[in-house]
Amino acid sequence: MTWRMPAETAPHERTWMAFPREGITLGDTEALREEGYAAWTAVAHAVAEFEPLTMVVDPSEANRARRMLGSGIEIVEAPLDEFWMRDVGPTFVVDDDRPGELGAVDWTFNGWGAPDWAEWQLSAELGRFAGGRAGAEIVSSLLVNEGGGIHVDGEGTVLLTETVQLDPRRNRFADKARVEAELARTIGATAFVWLPRGLTRDYDDFGTNGHVDIVATLPSPGRMLLHAQTSPDHPDYEVSRSLRETLSQARDAAGRAFEIIDLPAPATLKDHEGFVDWSYVNHTVVNGGVIACGFGDDEADARAREILAEAYPGRRVVTVDARPIFDRGGGIHCITQQQPAVAS
Repeated sequence: MTWRMPAETAPHERTWMAFPREGITLGDTEALREEGYAAWTAVAHAVAEFEPLTMVVDPSEANRARRMLGSGIEIVEAPLDEFWMRDVGPTFVVDDDRPGELGAVDWTFNGWGAPDWAEWQLSAELGRFAGGRAGAEIVSSLLVNEGGGIHVDGEGTVLLTETVQLDPRRNRFADKARVEAELARTIGATAFVWLPRGLTRDYDDFGTNGHVDIVATLPSPGRMLLHAQTSPDHPDYEVSRSLRETLSQARDAAGRAFEIIDLPAPATLKDHEGFVDWSYVNHTVVNGGVIACGFGDDEADARAREILAEAYPGRRVVTVDARPIFDRGGGIHCITQQQPAVAS
């Protein structure tokens, strides 16, 4: 069998999310916790306007989730600690030789490299749980990887980062050849575009060490949306310039150079912890729409909507305030995971 990860723009059966639960990620005050619950709920309601959504909820949060989400969102209970569904859940794949077959790649998850602060052992089981609920064949993988660490065009191209899949805290004995062989087996990748690094803040204690889904994405084969920090005062100014130069030399599975489209960062450079990694690249695509990150910058948010609307023709772009999500270590793409539709 040959598994293939479809592009995010392919039709979806549904989107999966995980509801926050109390712990270090959510926050240590009531105000912070309420802010986190509200942010995840806002994204869920935005997605549910376009397609079915299933929310995995820890039993300790079941009553709150039902109250906040309402009746239009499916709730399933399972033990969890981390709730970044893109990373802890499965990566869904299809088999073009077996129409109607859905697979779920169950990556090995160790909390983004097993940092001391991370609580991840419960959520490490969500790949199998969600895959089973979806009726998918489980595709087990010993590769420590997260859904936010890859982006595909559905035609064999995958974007990934040297500091993620080759991170010795994740895959101690990995090299590019081994990673590429496993991605060929699990998601059908044939062309591998390695980014040398990610954004600066992503290397903090609570970062992912360079997830690609905050840096670049592939809205269609041959096209790339790339985070562009336009202020020389931000360390990501040089990072994004260097990445653009590197990616301009890359080729996709069809041998094409990429048309690179800059997606400029908002004007804000810092928050209370230092330089921000606010990025419009971290949007999620749904049936007929795009759920975009908003950062309270009306001009930049509007510009991002325009670029996204052009990159995804025929889809309605909806902005949701993503600042509370970024404060906790990620964005809208990081908390969602699409399940592709398959022929019945």
